[in-house]
Amino acid sequence: MQANIIISKPVKTLKGTIQLTGSKSECNRALIIEALSKGMVKVENMSDAADAVTLSYQLSVVGGQLESQRVNSQLTTDNSQLVDIGPAGTAMRFLTAYLPLQNQEFTLTGTRRMQQRPIGILVDAMSKLGAHIEYELNEGYPPLNIKPGFEQKTNTISIKGDVSSQYITALLLIASSLPQGLTLQIEGELTSKPYVEMTLAMLQQTGIQYTWEGNSIHIANQPFAETTLVIEPDWSAASYWYAIAALCDEAELFLPALKPYSLQGDSVITEIMANFGITSQFKDGGVYLQKQVKPILRKVFDMKECPDLAQTVIVVCAALGHDATFTGLETLKIKETDRIAALQNELAKIGVKLIEKGQVYKLDCSGKHIPEKVTIHTYEDHRMAMAFAPLALIVPQVEVEDPMVVEKSYPAFWKDLEKAGFVVNSIA
Repeated sequence: MQANIIISKPVKTLKGTIQLTGSKSECNRALIIEALSKGMVKVENMSDAADAVTLSYQLSVVGGQLESQRVNSQLTTDNSQLVDIGPAGTAMRFLTAYLPLQNQEFTLTGTRRMQQRPIGILVDAMSKLGAHIEYELNEGYPPLNIKPGFEQKTNTISIKGDVSSQYITALLLIASSLPQGLTLQIEGELTSKPYVEMTLAMLQQTGIQYTWEGNSIHIANQPFAETTLVIEPDWSAASYWYAIAALCDEAELFLPALKPYSLQGDSVITEIMANFGITSQFKDGGVYLQKQVKPILRKVFDMKECPDLAQTVIVVCAALGHDATFTGLETLKIKETDRIAALQNELAKIGVKLIEKGQVYKLDCSGKHIPEKVTIHTYEDHRMAMAFAPLALIVPQVEVEDPMVVEKSYPAFWKDLEKAGFVVNSIA
């Protein structure tokens, strides 16, 4: 079992340069596009996030680039090819759409938590398209048995807009490879729209044209163009540095290679953190963060289009004693953990309540207190670890359980904290 760590920050200032890994979101999309393109699309600046590494590896096995590994240890007792993505939720969604097109038999599985995360909506959509997918244990959940013999039955699929955007992205990624193409009818309001826009923009970069009119997205059958996709650094990773800056007395930090006009919806962190006095200046091929002391006026934060920033922003508000209200958190309960329950449990350790009223969540900081030490449980969720780490700027000692969960999206996080002046110690 891995050791817990204790983090502290004796000096409440931040200065320097932090080089972030490539975007996990962009990289996972690029890897599927690369695999579908059969050599026409190349990927540069690969993310070293565990999710991206896992997806890259499994696509190599499926594609036969790792033939000996595939033969020696990747076959199940029924001779289907085992594809185990561990805790990588994006890989589960994207491969559920990708593997039925490969004309082989696969067993697609993951961790115990992954087997509790719903996949039924996407399986239903793929089955309507012509895929042969069966549930091995529980209806609507992994593991999946995927049979060969895909023959497209329809070119139109309806899917609810308020489910995970990864379901929609998974279908859009394979659309141009379907013999009849695909028209996706989105029912109701679209949650996490920037992630869908990212997918379409990346497809367009690789020569795939689309139309989006009203709630209908259409992609015809068409070939990929010869392209290189260069992955931008991860704005989700950048968000933790914005949170740290917001809790510092003084902050001047440079994050190289981040762009002002990013495909990543999480780049909205620049606007959100402006409410906490963090200015973002794009120059010298990156972004400079600077802290300016100002009163916090904004009371309502809508996280519908950037749910992966929710924990970060909620913890910053709690740390500052700011009684904010949050909306757009509907998808947080089906992530790596139930992130609402996890936030409520851990914020209670500093006396802050996150109160749920329908689809509105209110912070009550009236009982906030600063203990000498707080221990944060991470629930096998990388974002819980990184969202709560900035508390070390207000709590003398923050102990983090299972700290290596950060490998899922930002493996160098703890080392980067040390570069920035945090003290990070492992404990038995």
